[in-house]
Amino acid sequence: MQLKTLFFLLFILFSSVLFAQKADDLVKDGDKLKDSYNNQSALDTYLKADKLSPNNWEILWRISRSYVDIGAHMPEGTSDQKDKQLAVFQKGLSYADQAVKYGPNQSITYLRRAIANGRIALFKGVFSVGSVVNSVKSDCEKAIQLNNGGNYTQALAHYVFARTHAKISEKWAPARAVLGLGWADNEVALTEYQKAVSIFPNYRMFYLDYARSLVREDKYSEAKDFINKCINSPQQEEDDLSRLAEAKLLLNEIRNK
Repeated sequence: MQLKTLFFLLFILFSSVLFAQKADDLVKDGDKLKDSYNNQSALDTYLKADKLSPNNWEILWRISRSYVDIGAHMPEGTSDQKDKQLAVFQKGLSYADQAVKYGPNQSITYLRRAIANGRIALFKGVFSVGSVVNSVKSDCEKAIQLNNGGNYTQALAHYVFARTHAKISEKWAPARAVLGLGWADNEVALTEYQKAVSIFPNYRMFYLDYARSLVREDKYSEAKDFINKCINSPQQEEDDLSRLAEAKLLLNEIRNK
């Protein structure tokens, strides 16, 4: 009887290791698909990994990212399309919540929840969902405080924090204060953008939004420098071609300033 029990335990242990290895392989496959901008296939692959290794924060935040990426590129011309897009963003938030639950000491889990909530806030209108925006701020601060996950994760956390400050500070300060968003400040955004580009340079998204905040402060010379850095940086993201076009347009608009 003891021998049978031992064999059974060994079988369980071997099966667990095998499933974990298979899940790791699926994650690697999903990452390759994501890098080639095949978001739906990446999601399908991560979901398979999730079945083999449930409650795994490394898999859960990747699923959240895939849902958000898919949602960001969905058509939104009709009310039905918008409803479907919001549902996808909410799935991304649900998986990000799970990632935080099972990876409470990981910057990336809070960052992915901040990004999912940020998408929902932009979709609904940032000034109509103040509590959601405050959650974005809180999760960015937590991700930065934990200070793990590598340079890209930390740079992205500073960038999302900066963009939140920049977007919210566009509204008149007294009106924001009534909504509980009086903390937003474009000067803080500039500081956070600077941290992002110093940690992870040559990234178009960081440079472009940094330049936009500089333009708001009439810092045209600095803005031109970062627009040119945006233009000369390599493509690394799915939307980098559109960012390149936006950078050239912005440069033309401030060329004589």
